[in-house]
Amino acid sequence: MMDVNKGNFNQEVLEADKPVVVDFWGPSCVPCKQLMPDVEELSEIYQDRVKVVKLNTAENRRLCIDYRVMGLPAFLAFKDGKEVNRISGGDLTIENIEELILEQG
Repeated sequence: MMDVNKGNFNQEVLEADKPVVVDFWGPSCVPCKQLMPDVEELSEIYQDRVKVVKLNTAENRRLCIDYRVMGLPAFLAFKDGKEVNRISGGDLTIENIEELILEQG
């Protein structure tokens, strides 16, 4: 699962040739860390249809502000360079995330 940041966000997310789901996570976010292994597995399972990437919010505050990410974990879905859906909150389940991925691909 690729890490994205301010330097490669446009190329890897906004200019991607398929839908992208961005996992906005933080190093001090316990739910984020708990979900990460399962999210990485989903990334592998659906890699042919949807690109799943992760963004460290502690290192990319400007992107969090630009996309109005107020709480973690947050998963934003992009198609053709535009945000089309998002889910967020500490009570997210891996099933919620998989559903978001499947909606895109």
